[in-house]
Amino acid sequence: MMKLAVLAALAGSASAFAPAANGRGSTSLAEKSKAVPFLPNPSNLDGYVGANGFDPLGISNYFPTDYLVESELKHGRICQLAWLGYVAVDLGARIYPLPESMQGVTSATAHDPAVAFGSLGNMFVWMAFFEMAGWIGISQMLQGSGRAPGDFGFGKQFLEGKSEAQINEMKLKEVTHCRAAMLAFAGVVTQSVLYDKGFPYF
Repeated sequence: MMKLAVLAALAGSASAFAPAANGRGSTSLAEKSKAVPFLPNPSNLDGYVGANGFDPLGISNYFPTDYLVESELKHGRICQLAWLGYVAVDLGARIYPLPESMQGVTSATAHDPAVAFGSLGNMFVWMAFFEMAGWIGISQMLQGSGRAPGDFGFGKQFLEGKSEAQINEMKLKEVTHCRAAMLAFAGVVTQSVLYDKGFPYF
C-alpha cells in the first residue's frame, strides 16, 4: 500500500511539470501542408507567423506549439550572437586583454584553454541563471498567461503604432533571421574546423 502511495505521489509530481496542451487541433488529414504538399497540414501550427505547415515529424502533436516557437526563437537569437562572436574573435576583436594561456587561440581552439582558465565555469553559472529566470515566463505562458512566445519585454518600442500586418511582418523577419542564423552558425563552426583557417574559413 505504501509503495502505491509513493508511486501515485511521484506520478502526480511528474505531471505537474509536463507541458500543457496548446488547446489547438492536431494534424488535419484533409488539408495538405503548404511546405510539404504530400503530408497532412499540421493544424497546431495554424496562426503562427512563419510556420507554413512545416512539421514533417509531427512534433507539434506532442508538445505545446508556444513552447516550440519559444525554443526556436531562443536558439535563433543565441545563434545570431554566436555567429557574430565566433567571427569577431577570429578577426582579432578583443574586449579586454587576454591571459597568457588564452593568447593566440581561435574560436575553434578556445575551449580547452578556457576550461583551464575557469572562464567556462563562470559562463555556465550565468547561463544557468538566465535559463532559470527565463523559465518563469515560459511556465506562465504554458499556464495561459497570454504571454507571446519569446516576449521578454525588450525591443517592443519598435512595434508601437504599427498595424497587425506590420507586426507580423517584423515577427516573420525575426524568425527568418533566427533560422538562417542556426544554419549559419553550424556552417561556420564546421568549416572553421574542417579547413583550420581564419575567416572566411576557406
